[in-house]
Amino acid sequence: MGQTKVLIMGAAGRDFHNFNVVFRQDPRYQVVAFTAAQIPNIAGRLYPPTLAGPLYPEGIPIHAEEQLESLIDVQQVEEVVFAYSDLSHEAVMHKASQVMARGADFRLLGPRATMLPSTKPVISVCAVRTGCGKSPTARKIAAILRREGLRVAVVRHPMPYGDLAKQAVQRFASLDDLARADCTIEEMEEYEPHIVSGDLVYAGVDYERILRQAEAEADVLLWDGGNNDWPFVASDLEIVLLDPHRAGHERSYYPGEVNLRRAQVLVLTKLDSADPERTRVLRESLRKDNPGATVIEATMPISLTDPDAVQGKRVLVVEDGPTLTHGGMSFGAGTLAARKWGACELVDPRPRAVGSIRRTFADHPHIGPLLPAMGYGPKQMCELEETIRRIECDVVLIATPVDLRRLLQIAQPTCRVTYELEETGRPTLREVMRGFLEKVKTHA
Repeated sequence: MGQTKVLIMGAAGRDFHNFNVVFRQDPRYQVVAFTAAQIPNIAGRLYPPTLAGPLYPEGIPIHAEEQLESLIDVQQVEEVVFAYSDLSHEAVMHKASQVMARGADFRLLGPRATMLPSTKPVISVCAVRTGCGKSPTARKIAAILRREGLRVAVVRHPMPYGDLAKQAVQRFASLDDLARADCTIEEMEEYEPHIVSGDLVYAGVDYERILRQAEAEADVLLWDGGNNDWPFVASDLEIVLLDPHRAGHERSYYPGEVNLRRAQVLVLTKLDSADPERTRVLRESLRKDNPGATVIEATMPISLTDPDAVQGKRVLVVEDGPTLTHGGMSFGAGTLAARKWGACELVDPRPRAVGSIRRTFADHPHIGPLLPAMGYGPKQMCELEETIRRIECDVVLIATPVDLRRLLQIAQPTCRVTYELEETGRPTLREVMRGFLEKVKTHA
């Protein structure tokens, strides 16, 4: 029998990882293409030969997902592997139907096939949807580990939106490292808070190499997940976050439901701002689908650098981009802060949006009078800056994990929203980590 021709559907992350660990060295398969979705301006690239390996001396082309059907026909694709996250179950099956209508098989690779084993203890933080609060939770866990005298390496879910060969293995120990790597806003939002706290951050494309380098520098690894994907590294303790604002999504989005059912620890976040009825529905879901998991309840209180700057003012709210786009939220911490501290108006940025920012609103009509901080490259960052410049407001309320004032020129007065995770009652994160910490000390 000849080689099976494969196409991998992705979004510059899980797709490359699945190729690396399952297909790269297997001569039974020929991966003829990747398709790209969700992230702007990542199609049209080449998965380079240096990463693709000796079976692919010409590399592998990356096409827009809109070309999926024609690629299946022209390349005579026999198997399509779905490899990205945060889609509804219905949307995944629509894509499966699209593939199978062209005659190809539709395949999902699971955790056992794609998780890498580590020589060091690993704790993972994942979620059932984008925007549940993974970042503040991961920061809190890293702080607990540091207080135990442990060297922590944060291994972050990939965001390789630039030169893939250069991004094969990325190590960030300082803010200067972020600048040298030409990191996007989305990358800096995830990496910078860890770096400021004193932790090493690893990310990139080739996670076998990333993992081995991180292991050499750390006592313990912290997997900081992206979207609602499961970890690339086999974890000793899997912690999964749920957002009661989106109760029901934990069972209706892929692969978030996988995380829900796998988790050893489930963290209910944002209980201070969630509707009690939705929280009740979420608790029932947990009891049904993962009754053996330990449940932590937590709030995510927001702080404002200058409340007087917001009260009675016309406010432009800038929220975390992915939370609003493929996360499906219509508001975030900035909106909550504006309401709490008495803004008289949320200024609608849509009439003034330019370029890809305008397209983002068209592609995600559920977003209301908020500005998603889209910055997947220099051009889009310039369009975000220009959109802000065009908007007449009294103050720009920045609710992104990274301080946009360091990255963009903003002429209007600004105020920043921050938020951290706080457990309510018991157990706490430290308490559920007790067994893990004992294992780390034994391992050392």
